[in-house]
Amino acid sequence: MTQPDASTLACDLIAAGHADFLAGQSRARIAQEPTDYVARYQLAAALSAAGQADEARAELGQARLLHGLLVMKQWGADLERLQRDPGYAADLGRTLYGEGHVALASLAYDAAVEAGAREPSTLLSRALSLQHQGMAEEAVAAFEAVGRLYPSAEVTQFALPAMFAVKDGPARHAAAARRWASQYAPARPALPFTNSRDARRPLRVGYVAPSFEQIQVRQFIAPIFDHHDRTNVEVFAYANQPEEGAVFAAPVRMRSLGGLDDRQAADLIRSDRIDLLIDCWGHNAGNRLTMFAQRPAPVQASWLNYQQTTGLKAMDYVIQTDFVAGDDMAGLFEEEVWRMGDACGAFRPDPGPRSSPAPCLIKGHATFGAFINPAKLTDLTVELWAAILRGAPGSRLVLKYQYFLDPVLQLTTQARFLAAGADPDRLEFRGRTSGAEYHAEFADIDLALAPTPCPGGTTSMEALSRGVPVLTLKGQDFYAKLGLSVVAPALPEMVAETPQAYVAKALALAADPAEMQALRDRVPSRFDAAAYRDEAGMARRLEAVYRAMFQRWCGAAEAA
Repeated sequence: MTQPDASTLACDLIAAGHADFLAGQSRARIAQEPTDYVARYQLAAALSAAGQADEARAELGQARLLHGLLVMKQWGADLERLQRDPGYAADLGRTLYGEGHVALASLAYDAAVEAGAREPSTLLSRALSLQHQGMAEEAVAAFEAVGRLYPSAEVTQFALPAMFAVKDGPARHAAAARRWASQYAPARPALPFTNSRDARRPLRVGYVAPSFEQIQVRQFIAPIFDHHDRTNVEVFAYANQPEEGAVFAAPVRMRSLGGLDDRQAADLIRSDRIDLLIDCWGHNAGNRLTMFAQRPAPVQASWLNYQQTTGLKAMDYVIQTDFVAGDDMAGLFEEEVWRMGDACGAFRPDPGPRSSPAPCLIKGHATFGAFINPAKLTDLTVELWAAILRGAPGSRLVLKYQYFLDPVLQLTTQARFLAAGADPDRLEFRGRTSGAEYHAEFADIDLALAPTPCPGGTTSMEALSRGVPVLTLKGQDFYAKLGLSVVAPALPEMVAETPQAYVAKALALAADPAEMQALRDRVPSRFDAAAYRDEAGMARRLEAVYRAMFQRWCGAAEAA
């Protein structure tokens, strides 16, 4: 954020309880040069450290604006036109967003709105740019405002995933999901089903997602598709677009829902005589949840990519592991929660190397890492990771995601860590990579840190698959506990019961390179032995769950 010496001094002042002194220094610099955005970032950090949250937020906003305008000018933007031409500002926002510069994009979208832009695509993109830089409350407010202007199932739905990172997120999400469902997907009287009620026959199971090849469910769905017992289950996959190129080890009947409205899609599924219809995508863009309200199958369940409630009365079950059990779940689900032990799905890592030597043995200091969307970088996560950096001399934290190359997001993130007393110069930002280059970067990380209360999923799985241990916090609510489903089956000793234990575990490993290496040596065999790595076994488990659900429906249908 500044030159190393100045940055370290600012960090030392906050750590020593002299945030007010740092604030005074920063104000003096701003008085001399009002456009000194670095001084404003430091002032925001000092105010936050001093407990002046509202003032800190306002000052951080000023820092982001001044910094962002300077960057956009350096990159060739016409700032005068930006302020008066909503079309130009919106186009600039789209360009910046497309390049992954979400913080800069949000500033351009702000200018577009101030200049009069009101089209839903601009307003939604502005809200998304806020969400993806970790401004959860602001994003939710922005999404809800768009929903009021342009009420529809698709637009209103955007606010739901953004609620994961806000205070009281599970409760707020549950209420919003129910409101959405009652308005856009109310339960409708189901047509009579002609499905045979012979509960012992092969079941016809349909899976619904935007795609089964191009999105993050690929590594989880392919193992199940490949290992379903075709004498027990006939597999249908309903995607938004045809996927004739999708190749699985066993037959899958691919169906396209693209261009079909809800009734037409439901009729297609009914014509396939599906017994159990499984939604794999939840309230994310491209879903077909409103189609589930048509009740095209006797049994309907949510699984895999969305672990919160859909809010739909027509959704019978949500499938989860035992790790998320808790009293806090009562009333938060419209569906019945069906638990299936220590795993509810399989994970197939992409081919790639497993790193062996712990980097700390070579570098002489620990390197922590989090390959996460900045949307998951909550205040509690920053607090915990800053405490780890403070307690582990010389340690570094690698934050990797395409959005972390945004210069405004970088300084904003550094200011947040500075406010928590951590030296911002010990953060290392990395952008998007893929394939072998992406896999190789895990070799730079001693210990992967899972965020909270929005834990890592795919990224934590990938870290373990590369031989990197993952530390996760149990969390206070069921959603925060989802990280246990990844870590506990492989490394139960890396589940921390409390925030204090989370920090202590990281610091103990940072102080003992030999133990860090010993832990690293345990990861491959532990990961391979985890339940979610038994692809055939997980397929059998799911089939047993499906069979039990269908048998229950048969019994209820007979009783009726």
